[in-house]
Amino acid sequence: MKKLFAFLTIAAIFSFGIAVSVLAQDDTTSTEMTETELQDEAIEEEVAVPTLEAEPEEQKEFHQVIKEQFIEGGWEFMGVILLTLIFGLALAIERIIYLNLSTTNTTKLLKKVESALETGGVEKAKEICKDTRGPVASIFYQGLERYDEGIEIVEKSIVSYGSVLMGRLESGLSWISLFIALAPMLGFLGTVVGMIIAFDNIAAAGDISPTIVASGIKIALLTTVFGLIVAIILQLFYNYIVSKIESLVNSMEDSTISFIDIMTKHKSKE
Repeated sequence: MKKLFAFLTIAAIFSFGIAVSVLAQDDTTSTEMTETELQDEAIEEEVAVPTLEAEPEEQKEFHQVIKEQFIEGGWEFMGVILLTLIFGLALAIERIIYLNLSTTNTTKLLKKVESALETGGVEKAKEICKDTRGPVASIFYQGLERYDEGIEIVEKSIVSYGSVLMGRLESGLSWISLFIALAPMLGFLGTVVGMIIAFDNIAAAGDISPTIVASGIKIALLTTVFGLIVAIILQLFYNYIVSKIESLVNSMEDSTISFIDIMTKHKSKE
């Protein structure tokens, strides 16, 4: 009986020890698994961090940005504004080329005309004026044509023909100024129409959504931006052309005064 009790006691102690050791192993294993999982998660986070970083967007070129904004603004008004820019630039470039070709070295021309009058007379001076390009040479030629009629007639002829040449120099400026005024007006018109469309979209949606409002206003304002840009570009060309015309007119006036003096001196020598 005592042996049975002792055996049961030893068996119970042994069973308790095994259970405790198993539990300890389970705790150790679970602890090790937890640490392993944490390490694995940390590694996955380290690996995932670079993938989560946003890749830098490629910087778009200027003409690509302009093209996208032009398309977003709508072809109806943007196309008309683009046409005003094209026509305005065409007229401005034509005027610039014409004015540059009309520029003459008046000092050199006056010396040639004076020398020709002293050596070869009026006909030789006419040939020099024919071979010289520009409005100043044309005015001199008209004056030489009236040389035999007297200095007063020469002065009247120069003044009359000078007015005609000034009109030629200023030809096309009214159209350029029209395009300068028309471009922002078309832009504002596109903005008003775009705002009306935006409010129609809000009414159709039945809710003032920031996305609808922002996109509609952006499209509406793009036409104004492009219209103002076109007006600024054409205004720069217009101011350059006006300054060039003023320079040519001043040169014409100064040179004609010197030309009248030369003809008066030559007339007095006859």
